[in-house]
Amino acid sequence: QVQLVESGGGLVQPGGSLRLSCAAPVQTFSLDAMGWDRQVEGKELEFVATVNAEGTRTYYEDVVEGRFTISRDNDKNMVYLQMDNMRPDDTALYFCVDRTRALYGRGTQVTVST
Repeated sequence: QVQLVESGGGLVQPGGSLRLSCAAPVQTFSLDAMGWDRQVEGKELEFVATVNAEGTRTYYEDVVEGRFTISRDNDKNMVYLQMDNMRPDDTALYFCVDRTRALYGRGTQVTVST
């Protein structure tokens, strides 16, 4: 089964930045919309961002709009999430998602704290 693999999580101070990466060895990667979701322990999965197959359109959850940027490299089968001006409520397990095929990675933990 195809495995999406996230990396780049960690501990960051409020106001800081992190860049998440996702390796997506999906044969149809360049045709698939990709995205990021997150989940706080004990709460439901939350949409964060989506990028279309061509990388020309992006969509964001309201609370991350203007602070997070999703991008992709179709030559490398990679998806990225640049997170700036981070806040404690961004703390969550972040999942890379193939929106077209409903495939999820195992997640990478992001913690925003002093």
